[in-house]
Amino acid sequence: MKILQANAGALTNLEVLEFLRARGATSDPMGCLGAVAPSECKVFDYLVNTAACNQTRGAIDEFVKRCEKFKLAKAEKFNIINLRPSNQALIDPIIEYCEKRLTKDEARGIDEVQELVDLVLEVLPPPPAKPDEEMQDLEETPTEKPTEEN
Repeated sequence: MKILQANAGALTNLEVLEFLRARGATSDPMGCLGAVAPSECKVFDYLVNTAACNQTRGAIDEFVKRCEKFKLAKAEKFNIINLRPSNQALIDPIIEYCEKRLTKDEARGIDEVQELVDLVLEVLPPPPAKPDEEMQDLEETPTEKPTEEN
């Protein structure tokens, strides 16, 4: 393999995940032996539990195209794609000077931060459900407290 351009740019978590899959990384610890470095397996294990595992290049391209009106820096776009913030409180630390750059005018009904959150929720798929959340969804009846017998 020949490196054409070292450090050509930042990658999204999806691109890293695709690269690791192409190299043979799997969630099975025995499947990673020899194919990739142990550190790459750990990165793969982390990424398959994030929103990156459900993302597609098409969704990312659509998000980048539709968020141009917000005039975000490239790093801000990458962070939003990788972190998939689902509310305004999570957007604020990602965007530098968020309150100055994104308009909020209640009189005119404009809230660009909420528009950006809505765009994220609409275009970028959610992360996979954690096993605890899946179990809670399956439980429909509340658990009963055990009674003590004397």
